[in-house]
Amino acid sequence: MSGRTDSDTGEHIRADEDTRAGAGTAPAGPEADVDGEDEREDARRARWTATGTGAVLTLAGLAASLLRLTGSAPALVPAAYALGAAVCALGALLGARGRTRRALWLLIAGVMVMAVGDQSD
Repeated sequence: MSGRTDSDTGEHIRADEDTRAGAGTAPAGPEADVDGEDEREDARRARWTATGTGAVLTLAGLAASLLRLTGSAPALVPAAYALGAAVCALGALLGARGRTRRALWLLIAGVMVMAVGDQSD
């Protein structure tokens, strides 16, 4: 087949393509505005959650690092807390920029690094 159509069926094909193209779009009218606002609100809430959690975990990691640095713990312990805090700070930065999925994975990784330091203590 050459892929070309007769002139009589061309309009029907275009109408079918237009119908299929519009099937996956959001509804027009007031419902579209409400759905868009909900999505924006969810995205804003996710950004604030990732940023706030990253900031709290960063401060906790730095505080633990300073406390362990002044004690008689091996050098690995404060280093692990500091490294975990740095990873969480990076996660907070990414969360503030809207990369919430990556930010949350970095927060998990940062807490895991801090847990290694806690286990070494």
